[in-house]
Amino acid sequence: MRADLWRQIHDLHAELDSVRAVAKRLGVHRRTVREALRAEHPPRRAAAGRGSILDPYRGWILAKLGQYPELTAARIFQMLREQRYSGGYSLVKRCVHELRPRLKPAFASLTFAPGEAAQADWGCWTAVDVPGGRRMLSFFVMVLCHSRLLYAEFFHGQAAEHWLAAHRRAFEFFQAVPAVVIVDNCKTAVLEPGTGDRPTVYNPAYLDFARHYGFKPRACPPRKPNQKGIVENAVGFIRTSFLAGRPATALAPANAALAHWLDTVANVRIHGTTGRPPLDLYRETERDLMRPLPAGPHPCTVNTAVAASSRCRVLVDTNRYSVPIACASRRLTLRLTDDRVTLADGDRVVADHPRSPGRRQTVADPLHEREHTLRSRHAVDRRQLGRVLALGTHAEAYLAGLREKRPDWRGHVRRINALAETFGRDEVARLLADAREHEAFSSDYILNILEARQRKLPEPGALHLTRGEDLLDIELPDPDLDIY
Repeated sequence: MRADLWRQIHDLHAELDSVRAVAKRLGVHRRTVREALRAEHPPRRAAAGRGSILDPYRGWILAKLGQYPELTAARIFQMLREQRYSGGYSLVKRCVHELRPRLKPAFASLTFAPGEAAQADWGCWTAVDVPGGRRMLSFFVMVLCHSRLLYAEFFHGQAAEHWLAAHRRAFEFFQAVPAVVIVDNCKTAVLEPGTGDRPTVYNPAYLDFARHYGFKPRACPPRKPNQKGIVENAVGFIRTSFLAGRPATALAPANAALAHWLDTVANVRIHGTTGRPPLDLYRETERDLMRPLPAGPHPCTVNTAVAASSRCRVLVDTNRYSVPIACASRRLTLRLTDDRVTLADGDRVVADHPRSPGRRQTVADPLHEREHTLRSRHAVDRRQLGRVLALGTHAEAYLAGLREKRPDWRGHVRRINALAETFGRDEVARLLADAREHEAFSSDYILNILEARQRKLPEPGALHLTRGEDLLDIELPDPDLDIY
């Protein structure tokens, strides 16, 4: 590595803070960028190497490899021995590896009839702030192979429910369905890639979706990305034309900007392969040959079995969603879409929440929280009532009268229990019998009697009588009129 390249990498990385962006800007491999960032000092120029015993034969080896590229290092070593080469085989092997011409694989250009196929794939952009943390923004891309009409949309994930919802919105954007959708070997579409005589095993949820819309999924063979090169180029076009230089934004504004870019740039430009704007070519040659949309949209739901916790919560993608208290610690069916979280007990839906884009958030239905609060309150009431009923045989009749006469009877029950702890349970039990007899249904009556019994009375003294004339014998001072 040159010293000037080392300095350029460090300067650009301080500005862009991305290995991929630096590598793309300088036209070097990402490994080169990482090696330069790991090095604290620029590399020094290495001294000139010594000559090799094989140097006189390098031109001959290069000519032979150009004439016969299939020659192995072992065969070239034998041929050199015939020319009195006295070196070792490992030196020949390294030389052949350096001089052998690198042959790029050749691929045939794929052509597609109008309406025949579309290609779909995912791309990743950047992480954005969400409540509770950060999430990666992924973008789904589907492009019609004949007209190159493009659809793209951002999502907070690449799960099966996002995959199906993205397909549905792409078909709604095209207002039609292609005969074949060519996909990668992602688990949301393919469970086991086909190899040799073994056929491809597709995801059952994806097959059900394909039957609903009337298209046939087709997976590319492993390590053959050329068979979906159209969508690969579309992903790269989005990166360079739309994402380059754009600051990270939330999902909704990012999708709004992307939709505007599709309508004003991507689908109205002159395409380099077809020489026509994709939207015009689609309207003229492809739309009428594609399948119409079905009568109703697919629900794009993924069902899985989950267990609710004892605290009436179900964990979905690090977020916790509430369920009724009756469903605590029970097995439920989780129905996921890209924007809803639904929980069912058999065929009965017990909870339906909007899907949270955050991380480690709690999404609770107010009705579930109220039910939990009431259940907890009822438990407290049962404990308080049990303590009152344990005060004696008259406690049940007194409690019935308290409920009938006092709307706030729960507060009176709590205060009676507190008085029993303070003044003694036997004393309060005797007072409940007296209070029931006099129909004094109140904790205040119990408190007054208890305090009166503990209050000390004054010592009795001589009888003192007040006469009326004593009250009239009042002496008043003369008023001072100087103040007036």
